[in-house]
Amino acid sequence: MEHCSRFRQALLRRNNLLRSPRQDTTCMLRFTSQNKFGGDCRKVQAAVDDFYLGRTLRVPVAAACLRNHDKDESRAKDRLPVPVEETRYFNFIVIGSGVAGLRYALEVAKVGSVAIVTKSEPHESNTNYAQGGVSAVLDPSDSVESHIRDTIVAGAFLCDEETVEVVCREGPERVKELMAMGASFDHSEDGQLHLTKEGGHSHHRIVHAADVTGREIERALLTAVQNNPNISFFEHHFAIDFLTKQEGSSVRCYGVDTLNIKSKEVLRFIGGVTMLAAGGAGHIYPNTTNPRVATGDGVAMAHRACAVISNMEFVQFHPTALADEGLPIRPKHRENVFLISEAVRGAGGILYNQSMERFMPQYDSRWELAPRDVVARSIEDQLKKRKEKYIYLDISHKPSKEILSHFPNIAAVCLQYGLDITKQPIPVVPAAHYMCGGIQTGLSGETSVWGLYAAGEVTCTGLHGANRLASNSLLEALVFSRRAVEPSIEYALGVGISHQDIDEAKEWPRVIEASAVLDKFQLQNISTFTACQREQLQQIMWDYVGIVRSTERLEIAQAQLKELESVWEDCLCKHGWNPLMVNTELCEMRNLISVANLVVSSALARQESRGLHYTTDFPDLVERQRFPTFIFPSFPISLKGNSQVIYKMPVEPARISEKRGDLS
Repeated sequence: MEHCSRFRQALLRRNNLLRSPRQDTTCMLRFTSQNKFGGDCRKVQAAVDDFYLGRTLRVPVAAACLRNHDKDESRAKDRLPVPVEETRYFNFIVIGSGVAGLRYALEVAKVGSVAIVTKSEPHESNTNYAQGGVSAVLDPSDSVESHIRDTIVAGAFLCDEETVEVVCREGPERVKELMAMGASFDHSEDGQLHLTKEGGHSHHRIVHAADVTGREIERALLTAVQNNPNISFFEHHFAIDFLTKQEGSSVRCYGVDTLNIKSKEVLRFIGGVTMLAAGGAGHIYPNTTNPRVATGDGVAMAHRACAVISNMEFVQFHPTALADEGLPIRPKHRENVFLISEAVRGAGGILYNQSMERFMPQYDSRWELAPRDVVARSIEDQLKKRKEKYIYLDISHKPSKEILSHFPNIAAVCLQYGLDITKQPIPVVPAAHYMCGGIQTGLSGETSVWGLYAAGEVTCTGLHGANRLASNSLLEALVFSRRAVEPSIEYALGVGISHQDIDEAKEWPRVIEASAVLDKFQLQNISTFTACQREQLQQIMWDYVGIVRSTERLEIAQAQLKELESVWEDCLCKHGWNPLMVNTELCEMRNLISVANLVVSSALARQESRGLHYTTDFPDLVERQRFPTFIFPSFPISLKGNSQVIYKMPVEPARISEKRGDLS
């Protein structure tokens, strides 16, 4: 345990959260005199054109030493292998390849070089899995005012009204831009867009491409990006941490360190602006519709970088994910469940329990078209009362041709498992789907960290309030990725010179991939234990921080997460882990722990039931609680010195506040 205590102290010293009185206890990288730049990092920066050209720069180093003056002198003799330093310079760095990241990249590429960093394949994002569509007022019988009202009602009156109006008014133009870029949406026989209606909407306003709308949008945007010479794609690059510095009372972002998952090399990106569009965090739960990449990396990184986080208690559970247990042919283990679109209920789908009794009229006057939080809680109540594992969603009373026309993908997937949705009801169960909370942003996508902008599910813009209205997520991503363009260009142009002057080797020690240091036995033990702890974390969240909560269960979750993190860290240091080591599994795990703690902290702060946050101890709406939940950084915090990349930040107690977080 003493060894582990020293490990944690070393980790904290790396991030200047625990300052040692001696200069030489910090982690440093020193250039050799044989370096063609003579060891002068300013000359390294001078080798780059005035406003970055996106070239590769490799700088050899003699040693990367973790100098630690603990009583155990053998620790001071530890040396990490010599890494090859590689830094790329761009005007704009985009993290994430969903609709928000791609749309933003296409606009800023008109004025400068752009790097898109994505964790997996370019198409692997939450956008690609979105089935329903994009909500926008495009029918003459509809109105922006109606869309605004529907959004605010679904959000349990916690939405930021200015944000809602901006999104609803600008949405139609954003959809038209997608169509101009080649996105193909369904049309009726009269040639007009075929608009569907989903839960919580008072009008038909959902633009869609059958039941694979996200895939079609992703296809159109990726095609445009791949044809743009100013955009460079870095797939299979995991974003580790932002490169930040505290400047007075503010924190400024200069770029990001990433890990090439395939080559195991660490690649550093420095740029004028960093746009974070890293998606959601569905994998804090065992059952989620999100792809494997959705491990909360963006929110966790931003939290460590001292960004303001908001409304994390509002986790949306989609009411109707395919229940594998109810299928004639059960699928093999898969990492995300298959979504049965909201549009199925919008087209007339009916919810039944296993006795084929329609139950939604018992819970809400809107029946199956109630907002998602209401429907999910209703299903949860049925499952618990009847001790069943799934319910049914039936669309088979509709004409087969209509079903297959509107839901070809859902029909095909179900048929793979022996289920014909034109004749049989679909077994469904709620699953974690969308994070309504996230990094707080302003109307231009700005965060509380200078130089860091954000858009998409990773953010909390105020649009969704306590519950997201169906098909508003893609709309939000389109609107805010576009609104961030002009202010971020202006910011990038203003900071180009200062970014060139920064001494990156002194400011941010290089991390190294763990397999270059640890042997296979050590890595296997760490990997196996991390996988076990990850499953345990997901089960804690499902059991205690699910659709229905209580103060007691939230406190149990908080205590168990703390213990889980401590045990996990003990395992790391037992097997030789070092604070400067990284690998994908462990970076994901620390991010999952961070986001899970943020959700629990926020949920404990809200002593009422509103939208997606329902607690049995406070079952009613409380008007004086009708304000967002904020988690602010732990200031004052010393961020002076060599290392500004924060590996681990304590989760501050969340608080309900009438004022929105300060983004100045």
